[in-house]
Formats: sequence, structure tokens, C-alpha cells
Amino acid sequence: MARLHTEQKAKESTYFHQDFHIALNYGIEYVRQRFGPESVKEYLAQFAAAYYTPLKKALKDTGLTAIKAHYEKIYHTEHAQFQMQLLPAELHILLHASPAVAHIKAGGHKVSPLYHETVSTVNREICRDTPYDCELTKYNPENGGYQLRYYKRSL
Repeated sequence: MARLHTEQKAKESTYFHQDFHIALNYGIEYVRQRFGPESVKEYLAQFAAAYYTPLKKALKDTGLTAIKAHYEKIYHTEHAQFQMQLLPAELHILLHASPAVAHIKAGGHKVSPLYHETVSTVNREICRDTPYDCELTKYNPENGGYQLRYYKRSL
């Protein structure tokens, strides 16, 4: 009987982390129910500070183009519909619907009422100790779509 053998390296595969969002959603709910909403923000800020250290460095070194490239890569990987506008001191991001929220709901899971903090708190933490800040200007809890505004802080 013939045997087929294939070899593939991790870098040759597209990293698509849908189930991470389900686990994160349950983690947020666990923390919210047991310790309250402020603890969710602390949890996400600690995660972001550790995980996004390279992005934070790129933001300091190259400015908002680093954030733009980061999100373009994620949105293309997730087949998301989005728009971005890069201005000299601002970056506006519009995500029409979140593939993460769609995946959570498709699996029959309830989305945490604090899931928007994965956008708001995480992006503010990425900006901490940089010349930039970020605000979540709109969020649609039905589909997870949002508008983000990154901007250069006033000195």
C-alpha cells in the first residue's frame, strides 16, 4: 500500500487562531464574574504588555505605520472587511464586523459583555509609554465591529 508523506514547516502555514478568541472570551467572563470589570481590564493590560512588546517597540521606532501593518496582516488573515486611513498624526481603523465575534457566536457561545475590552484596553496598553494613544470610538456588540482612533499625544 502506498504511503503519502508530507512535510510542512510552521512558517509555511497561515496562522489562524479562531479558537483562541473562544478561550479568551471564557477567560474574560471568568474574571468578570469572580473579580469584576476592573479586573478584566487589568488581566487584558497584563496580557497586552507581555504579548505586544515587539509591536510597542515598532510603534516607538516607526510610528503609526507599525500599527497599520499589524492590523492589515491580521485582517487579511481573518478575511475581515475593514478600512484604514493613515494621517500624519492619526490612524483611523474601521472593522465592519469582527471575525472573532462571528466565530464565537457560530460555535453557540455567548459573547462576554466586556469583549470590547479586547480592543479598547489592549490597544491603550500597546500605546502606553509611547508618543501615541488610542480610543475605541464605536463598538457594535452584535457583530463586534468597531472604530479605533490612534493619535499622537499632545506634549
